[in-house]
Amino acid sequence: MNVLANIGIVLSTMAVMELISWAMHKYLFHGPLWFIHKTHHQQRHGWFELNDLFSIGFAAFALWLMWIGHLSLDYRFWIGTGISIYGIIYFIFHDWFIHNRFKAFKSDNRYLAGIRRAHKIHHKSTEKYPSEEFGLLVASRKWFSK
Repeated sequence: MNVLANIGIVLSTMAVMELISWAMHKYLFHGPLWFIHKTHHQQRHGWFELNDLFSIGFAAFALWLMWIGHLSLDYRFWIGTGISIYGIIYFIFHDWFIHNRFKAFKSDNRYLAGIRRAHKIHHKSTEKYPSEEFGLLVASRKWFSK
């Protein structure tokens, strides 16, 4: 495969990961997997929370894809790479910027402020329902106004 096709696979995978993450968050994490995800909606009492198992699962799946595609650098390797890059973005946006697991940076950027507002609205409830704004990188326009 050529370089442009590989870049396309990576970027497409990242876009699909936002859709998959949104759907899993709304229908699984706030559904039958709430018993795990609820730890993310409660005050954290340590460095890790049970909800981190989801990130570990995505990382394991990405590494597995990269491993089975690494010899020929086929599409599986590039899909795993896209999932991994999305995971890095997730960590930076969600854990670092939004939840301040590391006290590192603040921003007045309109997009970042909107994403942070949308996520704070999501966490307004500590219960399974009601809840809104399940995405990471995409949120309703109403959160981006000044």
